[in-house]
Amino acid sequence: MQTKTPRRGTIRLTRRGRIALIATGAVAAVTAVAVPLLLPDDSARPESLTIPEGWRSGQVYGAVDKALGVPAGTTKKAIPKADLKLPGDAGGNPEGYLFPATYPIGDKSTPASVLSYMVNTSTKKFSGNQVTAGADRNAVNVYQTVTIASMIEAEAGSKADMGKVARVIYNRLDQGMPLQMDSTINYALNRSTLNTRDRDTKINSPYNTYTRMGLPPTPIGNPGEEAMRAATGPAQGDWLYFVTVKPGDTRFTSSFEEQQKNVAEFNKNKNKSKDGDGGGGGDEKKQDS
Repeated sequence: MQTKTPRRGTIRLTRRGRIALIATGAVAAVTAVAVPLLLPDDSARPESLTIPEGWRSGQVYGAVDKALGVPAGTTKKAIPKADLKLPGDAGGNPEGYLFPATYPIGDKSTPASVLSYMVNTSTKKFSGNQVTAGADRNAVNVYQTVTIASMIEAEAGSKADMGKVARVIYNRLDQGMPLQMDSTINYALNRSTLNTRDRDTKINSPYNTYTRMGLPPTPIGNPGEEAMRAATGPAQGDWLYFVTVKPGDTRFTSSFEEQQKNVAEFNKNKNKSKDGDGGGGGDEKKQDS
């Protein structure tokens, strides 16, 4: 899916720009799915570890390190020996398969055991008939569906928008257009920002969906069930672009000209906000052309 040259390289998809990196799990704990799993040989009452929807693997590793009281980096180093039951397409990378949920942590929990339960939970969630049938309908495999769901999780302004964001992704794939998602660039740069500059869209990375066709090589975070439902059952529509003009107002369109107007309104609102905040610094939002 990355062998073609972009045919519409001047068209850029301005995304919602939702900040996927959450400083703490407290806010997202409300939406996390509780998984009643006990880790092996736990006799003491377990504490809980909440993994919010959309967290990247690096955030999950850090949270596990902290919950288990082990040195930073211990969980990531445990991956090669953890015998995680990942699909072959993952190539041993658990990104996308550390399922967002609230997990109990006991005295005998280890990084490997915690990661294993997360991956096993994802496998159960993603191997049902609804997911596999949805993947078949959309002419992708399950791993690609998880990748799409991870982008939906990062891009959608609300659960109500997820189905439309999914449709934009599939429409662009079907038409041979680059996805041009800012969320994949943020992943490549290991950051989260509302602002993407033109030079960011030129970085040399397989996650740069401005210059490379098709899906990124792996998921860009760990999607929840709502995002997976959207990825397997996208809304019906001809949309190719979307942008959140202001909170609660995400606009989808098939017209590039209309998208330009929406982006201009987004930039106008953003500049007003900066003026109200005393004109703080930061990158400027790229202009679509």
